[in-house]
Amino acid sequence: MITSSAFDILGPVMVGPSSSHTAGALRLARFALSLLKAPVKHAAFTLYNSFSQTYQGHGTDRALLGGILGFSPADPRVAKSPEFAKESGITWEFIPAGDNASLHPNTIDITLTAVNDVSVSIRGESVGGGRIHVSSIDGITVNIDGKLPTLIVVHYDIPGMLALMTQALGNAQVNIAFMSSYRTEPGQLAYAVFETDSLVPEFVINKIEHIEHVLGVHSVQLEGTNIRTPSNTSAYDFDTAQDLLDLCETYKVSIGEIIARREHELFGPVTDTRIAEVLDVMRKEVHEPLETPLRSLGGFIGGEARRFSDWQQSNNALGGTMLAKACTYALAVLERSATMGVIVAAPTAGSSGVVPGSLLSCAEELNLSDEVLTEGLYTAAGIGMLCERWASISGAEGGCQAEVGTASAMAAAALATMMGEDAKTSFCAAEITIANMLGLVCDPVQGLVEIPCQIRNAAGVANAFTACDLARANISLPIPFDEILSTMAQVGKAMPSTLRETAQGGLATCPSVCKGCLLGV
Repeated sequence: MITSSAFDILGPVMVGPSSSHTAGALRLARFALSLLKAPVKHAAFTLYNSFSQTYQGHGTDRALLGGILGFSPADPRVAKSPEFAKESGITWEFIPAGDNASLHPNTIDITLTAVNDVSVSIRGESVGGGRIHVSSIDGITVNIDGKLPTLIVVHYDIPGMLALMTQALGNAQVNIAFMSSYRTEPGQLAYAVFETDSLVPEFVINKIEHIEHVLGVHSVQLEGTNIRTPSNTSAYDFDTAQDLLDLCETYKVSIGEIIARREHELFGPVTDTRIAEVLDVMRKEVHEPLETPLRSLGGFIGGEARRFSDWQQSNNALGGTMLAKACTYALAVLERSATMGVIVAAPTAGSSGVVPGSLLSCAEELNLSDEVLTEGLYTAAGIGMLCERWASISGAEGGCQAEVGTASAMAAAALATMMGEDAKTSFCAAEITIANMLGLVCDPVQGLVEIPCQIRNAAGVANAFTACDLARANISLPIPFDEILSTMAQVGKAMPSTLRETAQGGLATCPSVCKGCLLGV
């Protein structure tokens, strides 16, 4: 079954401009920080592949420094983290290591040295949408994704050690979801990793710390993660699009209603608070840049949303007022993201304008209630969860089809739901959308999430509206959504790395761009 939450797709709420390169990088740094017992004195960041090529343009450098300062992904201080790091007396270095085909596109080695001269090193990957994976600690291979509260125990590989640790956890009624053990060689340094259903109490940590041959205990819980334990199941669980469609037809409800019921069963009343926060941030991100335009981090965009808004008010926009407003909002969100403002990654920061642009413009123009809008958001989440499960939502893995393509499919299905259509029609809208955007490359000019990302979000909005209307008119594809996602995954894997967020192909290599002279900017 799909284990992610709707808020893994409608989130994280974060500082832009890139969920993989900003929120994910920050979480990796926060993970490394959690392995130290004293403040950081020096940090060394070795960046590979996409990280190596675009870390400055994506704000990865600021995010990493924000992470070792303990900032959250949504903390506005991330934008000025170098200043805060200097004030804290931290020194740092970024080491671009170039391409390594054997590593994930977004791989980083982080070495932190504390004021007491104790050091820790991790290797981690940002796998899309702000999610992370830690593959090694101090050179020892591990497998940690940070989704559950995690206890990491450093110890010598002595017989009976794991039994003593699990006994301490069991006596305190701490349920272990997953347990793994890693070592260099028999009798030498080892790591025991316990992923638990709840945060381990401090007194239990102290007890484990006093076990002979234990060298250190570290408790890790990343902000913004959605804790779902293996024993926590729902009657509305699903794994494929067909599963989800079957649930909708069984209960005679929309995709959005199934996802909402699932979230409430798995995560309880906090679900209502979180969807309200998503909607609140989305409203701010589409409106505030119109009131106060700002120049982006790279200086290549800023003010386009208000300019287009002003233009369409006195001109006959060919797509009508609703589509014009949707495009305006999409432009605004990317502007806010590119200025390191707070946005909702939906499903990523680089594609964050499509869903709010489409849904909020529709709701405003048709005077739809927040209840209808919320049902649309949950529908969008359901489509995004399937895209993440069977294809990708990361530009570094699957190109822009994985980001704007997924966001556009989410929006198209959500619009159909908001217009009162059934689940089958919503899936049809998503199918048409992905078919229209299959193979879209990720080619950020100068490595910035600005050009062509901003206008591509506006195009994603137009695609969503078109696909929704085609589906509502009973015009469909003879290919189910599950097969389309499988094809999307194959196409993403077939793309060369130059077309997957590295700024080494596509529009990023146009002569005018290479000369550093962006025409019309």
